[in-house]
Order: sequence, then structure tokens, then C-alpha cells
Amino acid sequence: MSIQLTIDLPNSSGVQSLLSAVEMYKANLRTSIKRTQQRLYEFERKYQVTTAYFLTEMAAEDLDEDDMRYVEWAGEAKLLEGLQAELEALELDEILG
Repeated sequence: MSIQLTIDLPNSSGVQSLLSAVEMYKANLRTSIKRTQQRLYEFERKYQVTTAYFLTEMAAEDLDEDDMRYVEWAGEAKLLEGLQAELEALELDEILG
């Protein structure tokens, strides 16, 4: 799916403002990715398995605590996937655009 957005700006300073805002958003995405990767690393260290193994091979009962840990770990993995996809789309658009 492709979406094209056209923005009419009265002058070139508006373009710079828009580009700066996109760059700031991408920086925020990178920060969020690093933070999420750190949380995943903490789960991996605690349970001694990779996130990929956890997602494909484990169930909530496999964790030594309540189901909430399972939900948190799976949620962080899903969040990372979404953040990376969004950043990749923005960077790909820059290359193609």
C-alpha cells in the first residue's frame, strides 16, 4: 500500500520546519527502540532465552512468575516490531522520495 501526501507551504521555511519535525520524530523512534531493546535484554538475561525463542516456544506457564511477565515480554517484542517498522518506513521514504 502506498500513500502520498502533498503539503502546500507558503514559503521554504515551512519545508525546513517540517523536515526538522520528521527528524525529531525519527530520533524519538530510535530512542524508543533502544529502550525497548534494553527491556527485552533484561527479560532474556533473567530467563536465559532469546526473545525469538520465547515467542515461538514458550507459554505463560513456563515463566516462574505470574502471566503478567509473559504479557509484558510479548508486548515489548510487539512494540519493538512496530517501532522498527515505522522508522524503516520513514527512512525508506527518504531514500525513495
